[in-house]
Amino acid sequence: MCIHCPNTGSMLNCMSEGARVWFQRSSDPRRKLPGTWELVETPQGRLACVNTARANPLVEEALLGGQIAELAGFSALKREVVYGVENSRVDFRLEFDGGPAYVEVKSVTLGFADTAVAAFPDAVTLRGARHLRELAALARAGVRAVQLYCVNLSGVDAVRPAEEIDPGYAAALRDAVAAGVEVLAYGVELSPVELRVGARLPVLL
Repeated sequence: MCIHCPNTGSMLNCMSEGARVWFQRSSDPRRKLPGTWELVETPQGRLACVNTARANPLVEEALLGGQIAELAGFSALKREVVYGVENSRVDFRLEFDGGPAYVEVKSVTLGFADTAVAAFPDAVTLRGARHLRELAALARAGVRAVQLYCVNLSGVDAVRPAEEIDPGYAAALRDAVAAGVEVLAYGVELSPVELRVGARLPVLL
């Protein structure tokens, strides 16, 4: 059976021949394919959520539930807000008494056999670098800006930029931090029956 893969990245280190996968069936007659690929057991024995559309709802649920302590206490949440000088959309704009916070979410699935440190991105991402430039411009203007990595990979202790894959993104991330952008990473507790945001993870720059 053919199923839809909702991931535009390279999915590096996520797949191997014969790996177990989990998918969700759909009865929608308008769909070209009857299922959506959700999880895979990686060559390192981890679970990875390859459906990148899961990251934003997971983070939103965690934000509304107060699970992300650094972003707790907002009065309103708006999705896909247009901002910046490069015609971007930020994933979330949170309203606080002291002003808004702009939050960009990225899904992390790139792991390695010899370390528990995951990396982002798994392919060159000009869009990701643009988002960091936009966040940095906000931070320089005194607006709170946050890059949040949603780590959709089990068995991970930390996150780092994948400089060996996209040095431009890694440089943009460091520039953003220097400008005042906050960088957060949260792991996701993964199972075939439930996904939920778990503990905060360090980001190694």
